[in-house]
Amino acid sequence: MDLRRILLNLKIARRSLVQFKWRTALAVLGVFFGTFSLIIVSNLSGSLAIKTEQEIDSLGKDLLIVRSGIVRRVGAGTPLMSGATNLTPEDARAIMDAVSSVADLSAAGYKTFPVRYGNTVLKGILVNGVEPNFQDIRNFHAQEGNFVSAQDNLDRNKVAVVGRTIVEKLFGDEDPIGKYVLISRVPFQVIGIMEEKGTDVSGADQDSQVFIPLQTFLKTLVNKTNVNNVYIQVTGSEFIPAAKADIESLLRKRHKIGPGQNDDFAVIDMKDVLALKTQAMDLITVLGRIAAAVSFIIGGLGILSIMILIVNERKLEIGIRRAVGSRKRDIILQFLIESSIISLAGGTIGVFSGALLSVILLRVLKYPFALSLTGLLVAFGASVLVGILAGIYPSKKATQFEPVDIIRT
Repeated sequence: MDLRRILLNLKIARRSLVQFKWRTALAVLGVFFGTFSLIIVSNLSGSLAIKTEQEIDSLGKDLLIVRSGIVRRVGAGTPLMSGATNLTPEDARAIMDAVSSVADLSAAGYKTFPVRYGNTVLKGILVNGVEPNFQDIRNFHAQEGNFVSAQDNLDRNKVAVVGRTIVEKLFGDEDPIGKYVLISRVPFQVIGIMEEKGTDVSGADQDSQVFIPLQTFLKTLVNKTNVNNVYIQVTGSEFIPAAKADIESLLRKRHKIGPGQNDDFAVIDMKDVLALKTQAMDLITVLGRIAAAVSFIIGGLGILSIMILIVNERKLEIGIRRAVGSRKRDIILQFLIESSIISLAGGTIGVFSGALLSVILLRVLKYPFALSLTGLLVAFGASVLVGILAGIYPSKKATQFEPVDIIRT
């Protein structure tokens, strides 16, 4: 087909679509929503996947956590962990000695206390008693100053490393290193500031914490011998299931837990926790794609209805064009062009709007930037396909009119 025929078809298509502008707008809107939602879902799911990988890295490499207490999954208001108090630093040492796949471990305790500097008091701050290797196992390091040292732990020194949120709320623009804060009325000297970490998988602010030597925490603040957690770094991810089973078996023996009795501890593989989060994200992605598919179907039905209406309204034009020599394929192409214009308009607007809103959402939510080129191409391709498929039946119907019968009526 020569260029003149193509330009003529485009001119006729524009004229007919303008004539039915409201119905055309509704059909464009359907395709727009399908393209728009598909791009939003693709970009957000891609960003969340990157964020999940970052969260895995931020937790620590090949990490298992032994927590004191029984995991409970009953009614609302029940704590997730019971208050068992028999996980000890000796348990941690036994794990290190007995389980060959354990590369390193660090016992830790925690409790909330008020933290005060000058006239400013922060209530309910999570204070962690940790060992020096905590920062390497948990991949959470002091960015300024120093972290808790082995000597600090041995001498039960009253020193503290504070998170960024604590610094902002207590000290403002003042340099906190060397200053003293009161933790439950006990003075601690600030020796370091932790790197900014953001929220963890549970949504808690990891920058609103204070870290002190474990022995200082146990003897000075809580006067106990038990710890809450043991963070364990396994030699490789392939050894995690076996290490978990060995640790559970060892602790059951040490805690004298008989057959059929519940554990008074829990060994948690953080990748399992993140897998649950990934499953929830996958469900949201599927629901979003279903919504996009429904929008495309609605848009396709809109294009189909308007094209049928246009065909019926233009019987005389079709008859005259056939009478003066237009071929059936010219008529088919004419209506396919018109249906494609509708879908292209909706698809183009949807692609640009979806990409723009994705960028805005990712910035507002502070998620990693991820613009899926595949998602853009699939969404745009789907919009074009919808227009072509929706235009096939009306264009075929237009060729079934006999010129003599149309002109006679």
